[in-house]
Amino acid sequence: MSFRDQVDRTLAALAVTPGWRRLQQCRPDCDDETVAEILRQAGGFAERVLAPLNTPGDRQGAQLIEGRVQTPAGFREAFRSYAEAGWLAVDLAEAGGGQGLPLTVQAACGPLFERACVALMMVAGSTRAAAHLIWETGDQQLIREWVPKLATGERTATICISEADAGSDVGRLRTKAERVRDDWRISGRKTWISFGDHDLTERIGHCLLARTGSEPGTRGLSLFLVPNLIEGQPNGITVERLEDKMGLHASPTCALNFDQSRGTLIGGEGRGLAQLFRMIELMRLQTACQGLGLASASVDIAERYAKERRQGGHSSSPPVPIAEHPDVRRQLEEMRRRTEVLRLAVLELATAMDLAAYEPNDERRRELESFCAWMLPLIKNFGADAGFGVANAAIQVLGGAGYTRDWPLEQYLRDARVMTIYEGTTGMQALDFLTRRLWGDQENGLRQLKARVQNDLSSDADLHPEEAKVAQKRLEAFDEFSRRMMSLQAEPEIALYLAHDYFLSGWEAVSAWMDLRLCRIKDRLRQ
Repeated sequence: MSFRDQVDRTLAALAVTPGWRRLQQCRPDCDDETVAEILRQAGGFAERVLAPLNTPGDRQGAQLIEGRVQTPAGFREAFRSYAEAGWLAVDLAEAGGGQGLPLTVQAACGPLFERACVALMMVAGSTRAAAHLIWETGDQQLIREWVPKLATGERTATICISEADAGSDVGRLRTKAERVRDDWRISGRKTWISFGDHDLTERIGHCLLARTGSEPGTRGLSLFLVPNLIEGQPNGITVERLEDKMGLHASPTCALNFDQSRGTLIGGEGRGLAQLFRMIELMRLQTACQGLGLASASVDIAERYAKERRQGGHSSSPPVPIAEHPDVRRQLEEMRRRTEVLRLAVLELATAMDLAAYEPNDERRRELESFCAWMLPLIKNFGADAGFGVANAAIQVLGGAGYTRDWPLEQYLRDARVMTIYEGTTGMQALDFLTRRLWGDQENGLRQLKARVQNDLSSDADLHPEEAKVAQKRLEAFDEFSRRMMSLQAEPEIALYLAHDYFLSGWEAVSAWMDLRLCRIKDRLRQ
């Protein structure tokens, strides 16, 4: 596997992302040479420290022993090294113990770590997201107590939302929080909690939604930080079981019971879901990075195998590499395109999210925020889908060999399958894309997308007429589909039935747009 090649491809993608150049003007410390060195260091760390744990960790798995979770051999030391090297808090403010770098740098490094050991990165992702959440929403005491220790990996964090009868339907959560003198006490049962318990750190903070009022639905939900230990003593949290999963065996997925557990309110009472979305937003972008990391590894394996595996050709001559067969070449090209389109789209979104934070003009900032909100469901879902899809296609190239445990592709396939499910299923993302991003935002995100695509078309149409024609056609088809979906607001059942098709049409438009960026990369390589 070539981590160095992935670094080079990421740097090439950054170079053709217009937002990155604008961001560098805001952050002159992120010059090309510095960022290239950061990525090279990330790739080296991923290859040297994390990747050797991936297959053994999958085969050993996390285990529940006498009520506590034990992670695979080497995970604790690797997580400590990861945190001590500063990778856990790349984009967290320096005042909070982070590196203070842009989100784009983190999004460029993240797929390298995900490629190496996606299971271990599950705890890194939730811990980093919790640090951002508390930094932006918590009171000063909570920030001082938790954020620096999360940044350094001395503590870890989870996201606790789902319950047995309330997964995606958050408004039906039944876990309760009640005031007991100066404390909040939380009781209930939470499920599907990644790294809900483990032996990587002594203290774990659970970012937990609980009901504090009698209001129905999501309005009565508040957000709490509930630690596993308080002053060294257990805080009424027990692990009921570990899920026996298809993949991500080294990542313990826990069902947790909270019994009068003490918690600290984060932000305002009754605003839990809105506040938690900051954490969810970062974890959805991470999901795309997970898919990108696994897709990158899978297509690299397929390309290398196809060059080395010899079959076919004229019987009077030695067999030829299967990469020379037209159908195999087609498969490889499709996998590579899918992977690099995703890489470009992830960086496009990350730079827009950064620029929104730096933008002083209110109107321009709102435009950027609308674009980011528009892109996030697409990136999350189709990034996750690429992880599974490219691993599946790579197995096809390897044939029977790819179906065996001699190659890591079958693990990539198993690990990636859940990614279109957690952090919001495909159906949920499609509904969000339609009802909130198109209808709720009154087409603002769509207008920003169209403006960006048209800007690239005006620059590239003469150089790459065929790709520009496809992009224009896909954009027009999506625009027409959008007008149809706007007209169906009075007929929601029909509109919701079509939401998935509309969602897919949006990604097809984005992919055709990113194909133009791929042409720019090819042009640079020819120079």
